[in-house]
Amino acid sequence: MTSQSTYLRKREELTTYFDKTAAAAWSRLTSDAPVSGIRATVRAGRDNMRATLLGWLPPAMHGMRLLDAGSGTGALAIEAAARGATVTAVDVSPTLVDLASGRTPGELAERIDYRVGDMLDPALGRFDYVVAMDSMIHYDAADITNMLATLAERTKRMMAVTFAPRTPALAVMHAVGRMIPHREHRAPAIQPVGEQRLRTLIDREPRLDAWSISATERVSGGFYTSQAIRLERR
Repeated sequence: MTSQSTYLRKREELTTYFDKTAAAAWSRLTSDAPVSGIRATVRAGRDNMRATLLGWLPPAMHGMRLLDAGSGTGALAIEAAARGATVTAVDVSPTLVDLASGRTPGELAERIDYRVGDMLDPALGRFDYVVAMDSMIHYDAADITNMLATLAERTKRMMAVTFAPRTPALAVMHAVGRMIPHREHRAPAIQPVGEQRLRTLIDREPRLDAWSISATERVSGGFYTSQAIRLERR
C-alpha cells in the first residue's frame, strides 16, 4: 500500500488547487453559467455520473446517514438530503464548502452537515452509505483500495466511488503530463487505474472480505471520463 505520507501529500495538493487556483473556475463549471465547449463536456459528464451514483441510492432515505466524501459544491449532498437523508458533506477546500453551503436550499440546510477536512477521518462517524464522486481520481489502485477499506469500517450498507479508468487516451495524457515540468497552476494529475487491477486488490484486501462489487458503470464523453464502482455488504 502507498504510505500515509503519500496520501497526505496528494491531499495537500488537492486542497491548494481547489481552494485557490481553481476555485472560481470550479464555481462556474458547477453552475448554470455558460462555459466553453470543453468545459461543457466536463459539466455534462459530471451530471451523468452524479445521476448514476444517485441512481444507486434509495429514492427515499429518511432515517439514513450518507457521507458525501469530497462533496465539492454540494450537488449530490443536496439531492440526497432532498430524499430525506442526513448528510455529512466533507471536502478539503474551505472555499468549495462555503460555496456548497450557500447553494443549499434553506429547507434542506439542517439535513446537511458541511465539513472541511479529510474524508477518511473516523471522527466523521458511521454511515449507511458513502459516495465519493471523482474525489479518488488522483490516486492509484492501491490508494483507492486502502481508502475503501478505511471507509468500510464505518459503513453499513454500500459504498459508491469513482476512479479514472485506464484508457489509451488517458494513459497517453498521463504519460505526457509527467514529462512536463511542474507548473504552479497546473491541476493535480489524474491517475489512470485498470479496472481488473482494482478488482484484484479489493478481492485481496482482508478488510473488504465482507464486501462485494455489485455494479460498475463508465461515463465518457468529450473531455470527461470516469468509472463508478459500487460495493455492498454481503
